Amino acid sequence: MAKPKGAPTFIFPRVAHCASIGREKDTVVADMDGTLLRGRSSFPYFALVAFEVGGILRLLFLLLASPIAGILYYFISESAGIQVLIFATFVGMKVSDIESVARAVLPKFYSTDLHPETWRVFSSCGKRCVLSANPRVMVDPFLKDYLGADLVIGTEIHVFKGRATGLVKNPGVLVGTNKADALENAFKDEPIPDIGLGDRKTDYPFMKLCKESYVVPAKPEVDPVSLNKLPKPVVFHDGRLVQKPTPFIALLIILWIPVGFLLACLRIAAGALLPMPLVYYAFWALGVRVYIKGNPPPPAKKSIGQTGVLFICSHRTLLDPIFLSTAVGRPIPAVTYSVSRLSEIISPIKTVRLSRDRATDASMIKKLLQEGDLVICPEGTTCREPFLLRFSALFAELTDELVPIAMANRMSMFHGTTARGWKGMDPFYFFMNPSPTYEVTFLNKVPYALTCSGGKSSHEVANYIQRIVAASLSYECTSFTRKDKYRALAGNDGTVVEKPKLSPSKVMGC
Repeated sequence: MAKPKGAPTFIFPRVAHCASIGREKDTVVADMDGTLLRGRSSFPYFALVAFEVGGILRLLFLLLASPIAGILYYFISESAGIQVLIFATFVGMKVSDIESVARAVLPKFYSTDLHPETWRVFSSCGKRCVLSANPRVMVDPFLKDYLGADLVIGTEIHVFKGRATGLVKNPGVLVGTNKADALENAFKDEPIPDIGLGDRKTDYPFMKLCKESYVVPAKPEVDPVSLNKLPKPVVFHDGRLVQKPTPFIALLIILWIPVGFLLACLRIAAGALLPMPLVYYAFWALGVRVYIKGNPPPPAKKSIGQTGVLFICSHRTLLDPIFLSTAVGRPIPAVTYSVSRLSEIISPIKTVRLSRDRATDASMIKKLLQEGDLVICPEGTTCREPFLLRFSALFAELTDELVPIAMANRMSMFHGTTARGWKGMDPFYFFMNPSPTYEVTFLNKVPYALTCSGGKSSHEVANYIQRIVAASLSYECTSFTRKDKYRALAGNDGTVVEKPKLSPSKVMGC
């Protein structure tokens, strides 16, 4: 790729002056941290990988190494500082684990930090290239799958027998002239890129190679791009951390985990050992907030032949049935799809596993309803974002006594669900939050005319309940299923390993 003649001195106009109309045939090249993303620091993303793969001790190691990285960054070179972060985070890790976190965890955090002016220009161009000093293995899934990047050029990590050594391959960390050389090599047989976007002097060498170059000024107060403007929504994501772990947040997490685990054990013990009418008050005394809306129906009277009510819950964590029982003040059995043996042991309510054989499950649910009320989560798996997955229609064929329940929760530090980790820790992580909150909303019983006995098909009943629950929560209905979630986050559906992309076409209006 030949350098343009007569290139100006390296005082570039601001990105706000770059036109974004009629750029469909243009090629844009953008730096990542501080340019495509608002934040200049890549520490939070390294911290996410460190915690999700290596746990609290690896996060502590990275946090202790970060001052050294900062000193090298400011007094030696940007490359040296980033190399310390890469070593502290990656050394000894399986590359497959890093790739898993990059696919399932990082996109959620990256997507909330997009710079609006850079995105305006970047999204308007027909061909998109991103340069990053961060390891390509970290950034590639988000940039290609969610932002539509055609080419991602990043630092390449050194691997030995499937594990990262903590070192990087030649030519080293991609900053300064290394970044320019990598871009020039990538475009040596193609036309000069039309637009170059950077945010610091070390980006100037690659920006010189473009026909037009613009600087993204450091404005941390600028609002990020709203999620509804992204080409693809982040419906599914994994990982335990709720907040982006800045150095301060990372320190708080490390200090809180021992205290939080003891608090979680106390809260779980209170829920498991106390009579259910007292659990509500015990939770409040221990900092767990439970808000109840609507009127729960009274228990079925078996003496007059009443069958139980089937509570149809939206699914946020495996604790949904327990908080429903807390709200009504009596234990209500729940049918489950996949929970750990530990969760079954410590559960204060009866749990019955579904076999996933339609006839067997239908017979079992009918029998349980003869004994009293029952809880089912027809989504089959949890979703953290404001979406409802497709409701399985089996429940609608088994009874007309259907009461929809809208579940919502708030967690400030840890997510109480996982697709990749050990599910036995899910209740502990939920209760490790300083003050977790559950909101249980009882909706009106489904009218007889809208049940299967009233002439509706089971799918019509399931879709109707999905819509009214979504409307209550201001969520969006989707046709995603459990298999879609596990394929997106874990690369399999529980039996077959494959990695298809998540299609945004399945997101639909209610």
